[in-house]
Amino acid sequence: MYVQVDLGTTPPTVSLEEPDDCKRFHLTVVNGREAAMVFGALVDAAAGRLEDGQAWVTVDAVRRMAAGRVGPGWDADFEAMLGFAATKGWLDPNRASIQAHVEWTAGDPVAGHWA
Repeated sequence: MYVQVDLGTTPPTVSLEEPDDCKRFHLTVVNGREAAMVFGALVDAAAGRLEDGQAWVTVDAVRRMAAGRVGPGWDADFEAMLGFAATKGWLDPNRASIQAHVEWTAGDPVAGHWA
């Protein structure tokens, strides 16, 4: 799964793409490269923030954006993903936000995987 910020819409949109895929996580920015706009879009959507070139996406936002779009085993898969992220230092101390690499693209998003 990944979070997509589309700067080509007014206002910019934040969406969760491929929510069933709990084996990868990143943030993709399409149709622009303005960090301030990405920050604003994340804050406006109550989805997270940018900090030092990385995105911090709230766990609650991921759950909210996935609701009604995922199968019955998703909660367990997502918890496993969060557990893995914690071992890598990709969760904040309160387990409220997940650190995500930011991929800046000109148009369509590209895949990124956790290593």
